[in-house]
Amino acid sequence: MSPLPTFVCSTAAVRGADRYAIDVLGIPGRALMQRAGEGALAQLRRQWPLARRLVIVAGSGNNGGDAYVVARLARASGLEVTLFAPAGACTGDGALAERDWLGSGGGVAPWDASSLATAEVIVDGLLGTGLTRPLEGRLLEVVEAVNASGRPVLALDTPSGLDADTGLARGAAVRAALTVTFVGLKPGFFLGDGPDYVGHLLCDDLGVPAAALGEAPPVLRRLADADLYRVLPRRTRTAHKGTHGRVLIIGGGAGMPGAVRLAGEAALRAGAGLVTVATWPAHAAAVASGRPELICLAAEDPASLTAAFAAADVVAVGPGLGRSNWADHLVEAAFRCGKPLVVDADALNVLANRPQHGPHWCLTPHPGEAARLLGIEPAAIQADRLGALHRLVARYGGVVVLKGAGTLVGEANGAPWVCDRGNPGMAAAGMGDALTGVIAAILAQQPNPAAALASAAAVGVYVHASAGDLAARGGERGILASDLIACLPACVNPAN
Repeated sequence: MSPLPTFVCSTAAVRGADRYAIDVLGIPGRALMQRAGEGALAQLRRQWPLARRLVIVAGSGNNGGDAYVVARLARASGLEVTLFAPAGACTGDGALAERDWLGSGGGVAPWDASSLATAEVIVDGLLGTGLTRPLEGRLLEVVEAVNASGRPVLALDTPSGLDADTGLARGAAVRAALTVTFVGLKPGFFLGDGPDYVGHLLCDDLGVPAAALGEAPPVLRRLADADLYRVLPRRTRTAHKGTHGRVLIIGGGAGMPGAVRLAGEAALRAGAGLVTVATWPAHAAAVASGRPELICLAAEDPASLTAAFAAADVVAVGPGLGRSNWADHLVEAAFRCGKPLVVDADALNVLANRPQHGPHWCLTPHPGEAARLLGIEPAAIQADRLGALHRLVARYGGVVVLKGAGTLVGEANGAPWVCDRGNPGMAAAGMGDALTGVIAAILAQQPNPAAALASAAAVGVYVHASAGDLAARGGERGILASDLIACLPACVNPAN
């Protein structure tokens, strides 16, 4: 099985790679189908080694052909196989795979949803990337029955019903425990509803070289350890705190000291040399006593932060800031300070009310904040996260981190990054504040922060998500932002 690729390509580009393999490289489509079936069955046996009874649902296209190959090979290896073909006979290369299945003694059972209960594993080869319209009729019935069965599902290439480009469930979609995709990753695995349906994701390139994808630009770039190593190399023996960046974090309005404290501590744990927190005057002593490594300033007004702005390499503004004249004035001062900015939370609300374009900031909205920034409903953000990201970058400039499952990081040039780490336990108070601190800290550690805004933001997202996964090793429900922060040092120290 191939390592997960870095580039995520459109379904059209992946289909083009299939054609290139067949027409130019001379690999018969039937051979690609055989490789797909062999690889998928190997992963099924690895994931569920004790499973003996399979139910396979085969469609009428190439995805169905892959399913017929799995069925034939599984039966030959001694597994009990029941195969349904609710869409009818296969066409093209799939017809050859169907013929081989029937010729080996296999049969096609009349559709019976109750038979799904006999399976130890269900193999979904109904549609793959061949979805062209919302599911209806028998196909909808089959997908709903598979989901209702309570049995684990291996999806071939793409869970049936999931739009492989947008990640939207078209009426309904199979909820897979494992998806083995072929040739290349599709964006729908990371966008929209995709993360809820794909399950664990593996990629088999079927021996098709990456060059077969041609010159089509990737839709997304998947964050990986190599990005971390480039942005956070090992420190020199002569390093000192002054060489690792000075961060100023402005936040913590009246009654809300926790958010800015979390952001400040996250910045320290992510490796910033010096972190100053500017907060509501009454909070400064409490924040300092809770984390004495932080420098705490009582932010009476923007003038009281003149020296702090001048000393900072990076400024972050927004965590727990609240909505008040005091907050508005501090946000506006931060916008004018001339330093690379990380803009979050209530500072984003100020920006939504007074839109402006800034080349040297990183905006970190969740879907609700993104909706306010664009003047649309949050549901529209989730329906087209990639489109929303592009519109945010066009309207506000700089770098945008669109938070959520499959966090996206984009700028004006190049394909956005996508983060496939993180877990539902991170849907908890303070996690966004911690991310603000992490991004600010990693940005401050760069030799030229203004030039490294996008890569530092992307690696900050990756580090934050990785720490969230470490914090959730004992279970996702109930983890705290402070649990994540405690895991940050393990994620910002490359092993290479």
